Amino acid sequence: MPVETNNKGSFKAPRPRQFGGGLLILFTILLLLNFIVPSLGPRPPQVPYSDFISQVQTGKVTKAIVGNDRIQYAVKSETDGTEQVFLTTPVAIDLDLPKILRENKVEFAAPAPNGNGWIGTILSWVVPPLIFLGIWAWLMNRSQGGGAAALTVGKSKARIYSEGTTGVKFTDVAGVDEAKAELQEVVDFLKNAGKYTRLGAKIPKGVLLVGAPGTGKTLIAKAVAGEASVPFFSISGSEFIELFVGVGAARVRDLFEQAKKQAPCIVFIDELDALGKSRGGANGFVGGNDEREQTLNQLLTEMDGFDGNTGVIIIAATNRPEVLDPALRRPGRFDRQVVVDRPDKIGREAILNVHARTVKLSEDVDLGTIATRTPGFAGADLANLVNEAALLAARQNRDAVVMADFNEAIERVVAGLEKRSRVLNEVEKKTVAYHEVGHAIVGALMPGAGKVQKISVVPRGVGALGYTIQMPEEDRFLMIEDEIRGRIATLLGGRSAEELIFGKVSTGASDDIQKATDLAERTVTLYGMSDQLGPVAFEKSQQQFLEGYSNPRRQVSPRVAEEIDLEVKGIVDNAHHIALAILDRNRDLLEDTARMLLQTEILEGEKLHAQLNQAQAPDELNEWLRSGKLPEEQKLMQTVLV
Repeated sequence: MPVETNNKGSFKAPRPRQFGGGLLILFTILLLLNFIVPSLGPRPPQVPYSDFISQVQTGKVTKAIVGNDRIQYAVKSETDGTEQVFLTTPVAIDLDLPKILRENKVEFAAPAPNGNGWIGTILSWVVPPLIFLGIWAWLMNRSQGGGAAALTVGKSKARIYSEGTTGVKFTDVAGVDEAKAELQEVVDFLKNAGKYTRLGAKIPKGVLLVGAPGTGKTLIAKAVAGEASVPFFSISGSEFIELFVGVGAARVRDLFEQAKKQAPCIVFIDELDALGKSRGGANGFVGGNDEREQTLNQLLTEMDGFDGNTGVIIIAATNRPEVLDPALRRPGRFDRQVVVDRPDKIGREAILNVHARTVKLSEDVDLGTIATRTPGFAGADLANLVNEAALLAARQNRDAVVMADFNEAIERVVAGLEKRSRVLNEVEKKTVAYHEVGHAIVGALMPGAGKVQKISVVPRGVGALGYTIQMPEEDRFLMIEDEIRGRIATLLGGRSAEELIFGKVSTGASDDIQKATDLAERTVTLYGMSDQLGPVAFEKSQQQFLEGYSNPRRQVSPRVAEEIDLEVKGIVDNAHHIALAILDRNRDLLEDTARMLLQTEILEGEKLHAQLNQAQAPDELNEWLRSGKLPEEQKLMQTVLV
């Protein structure tokens, strides 16, 4: 049977012939011919039954064919002698009709029996089951992604790329040099297997790629196949799971059978956590007749069922390694775990160079500066950044992408789209201006917070009426106690400015308060930075590579929970007091900078830095940053400065 090929070089399994659909079409055609087609011809005129009786009694009717549900009769024309045929429907069983027809000398008879009636009888018994089977086959075909019929439910749906057609090499992957070095060994084995088998070495059966979303796990797997020029099977973990128990296990068997025939090759399973969740514990599932559990068991069996040097290498990717079943991660299955982390500054610059190959850049574009301004960006974020900058340049009809386009693209990615159509009234705009300047002044005095690059009162994104951008000057992987306290105080700087200037607060600080409270709670329950509670973990393990903070506290006594809440409140209250003290010390600077922001709507660059460099720290700031405590006499006051 010929193999179907697409224009990307990948090949797919041939489609099986489906006979059920052909039979259904054939019987449908017969039904149309037997019932519908005869009814499409010309029909005689329909007349009331009373008119028919009158025409019989007046001698106009020459002959009639009398049936149970209709009567067809002929009337002879008085002018030219031709006969015209009419139809009528009897209103009831008229027992006197034969007598009336005989008295008026009308030739009458019953209709001839239908010779094709048996076809209708057979079709009435056969067609309904066929329709049901056809609908069932169509539904099964849809559930299989349109590629297989009901008899091929267990076929693997992996996309197969033939040798060297993934279109990705190691030169297309940047910023993850350690992961590339680990996987280079896999490429070398696929090219030179004899070098390893001669010494008795076995290549790892499976390589597990773990990392945050967008860091390039799938791209690296394709690059391995592209470098080794071997077939590449790509499938998602969720594609194994179906409604019917046993389908996923059958697909796993079929996938490994295909892979062994194509060896040496690479099987890539994306989002492995959809298939390989732990079978026990809070994240697992219980029960023996579970589709996901049976599919996982089959995967474990298949990975044990082939020798490591057959040339079939399993590469899987996940951003939730903590939920994977321990049996899946043990040596002999996924022998090696490779972390694909977010890139550092050098890595980000390398990634930008890769994505900027096809973009026409102006001479003023400095990719190194862009890499410095994008800490925490993953590879997908940087690719999106380059594309956004190119779109902005095209929108302005420029011949090349300039640095201003990249700066605007960074703000789009971080803060969202600019919404100048959202017009704020004077009170709202003034409140937002003091709020953002409050963030900037407090942040300028805090350690490890980074430089304040820009303040704006132009609305962006979903709910941001204004924003303050702080860019760290270097990559940071740890946060010290004083930096955490400074971060909380900076988050509360906006609300504190509203209190100081207006004597009341707005709803605009709700997101800042949420973030400050979450960070203070992590300080106590996760980081163990509370002197009162000590280095004790009151929080369960967090998702390592997925963003977002939840609060899965362990089971603690009511007394401990109360102490945690008091510690969290104390941290936030002290940070709030420091923010108020800083802004009160720099009240003239706060008002002057807010007036400038209201006039220009945006403050950035040297003009902003010249303003913030005038900020002065209150006396208690250094002691609070060091110990987290305030002097007793000030701690007792805790009054709002107005």
